[in-house]
Amino acid sequence: MVRFIVRRMLQMAGVLVVLSMLLFVWLKALPGGPVSAILGERATPERRAALEAALGLDQPVYVQYLRFVERALHGEFGASTAVLPGEDAFQVFLIRLPATIELAIFAMVLAVALGIPLGYFAARRKGSPLDSGAVVFSLIGVAVPVFFTAFLLKYFVAVEWQLLPVSGRQDPSLDATRVTGLFILDGLLTREWDAAWDALRHLILPAVALATIPFAIIFRITRASVLDTMDADFVRTAEAKGLTASVIRSRHVLRNAMLPVVTVIGLSLGGLLAGAILTETVFSFPGIGDAIYQSQRDKDYAVLTVLILASAAIFVIINLLVDIAYAVLDPRIRTR
Repeated sequence: MVRFIVRRMLQMAGVLVVLSMLLFVWLKALPGGPVSAILGERATPERRAALEAALGLDQPVYVQYLRFVERALHGEFGASTAVLPGEDAFQVFLIRLPATIELAIFAMVLAVALGIPLGYFAARRKGSPLDSGAVVFSLIGVAVPVFFTAFLLKYFVAVEWQLLPVSGRQDPSLDATRVTGLFILDGLLTREWDAAWDALRHLILPAVALATIPFAIIFRITRASVLDTMDADFVRTAEAKGLTASVIRSRHVLRNAMLPVVTVIGLSLGGLLAGAILTETVFSFPGIGDAIYQSQRDKDYAVLTVLILASAAIFVIINLLVDIAYAVLDPRIRTR
């Protein structure tokens, strides 16, 4: 098991190295580059030359890349010029991260809580109205773009019916205590029930919009995996031995059917944490996705760099955890 984990960690490190190279080349190719973003209208030739020397941009490319990696490992990306002007870029990431974590976890809880049971029961009742209706519903979830779903929810539920807040994470008039940056958890820890409830109400619409695609994918994978497992030889052998249906379902069908579902859940969660740009932008939800959109629009290259690298690191770490979970569920994976 240890050898398997080490091998996966080395692979993840290689992914991050390649990504850092691609990001470095991309930043070099951007119009104006970081010098123009920092100086703006004050970019005289003399000031540009001085700043390029300070940033090491007058050095050979390989030296620039090594300095880029060194600064990244120390969390030194420079100051934000647009998202939070003057704030350290890495601090911007830390400030925005809890919002996206809260949103992604809540969306994934919704997707898993609905997708797995519905996929299981649809497979058990293949061809029934429940199965057909659930398949159609999942197709709609995949086909409809997230931003369109978000706009519909925002317009009807928040604007027309006024059932939930339109945007933000919490009512700014609430003097809520901050502990972890996760507003719902903070409200529960400090027993500020009104703050926790208000944060939950702000979270529902963006989470539902964000959960549509993961739900559809988890449902379809669960349904297909359960159908395949129910037709497997070891299930028929268990039935021939006289095992009860509940034992067969729990020990044989569900455990083996969950292998591909675990992978899908992990990869989907990594994608959500990497930044729900469209959802956060529609609902003005101040997370990583919204910060990526702002930094790209306003050429805040310091923040954009740290957000891309951090999002990729989050994704590969979650992918590593998924591989470990997969190996625990199926020991055969460890030898591959």
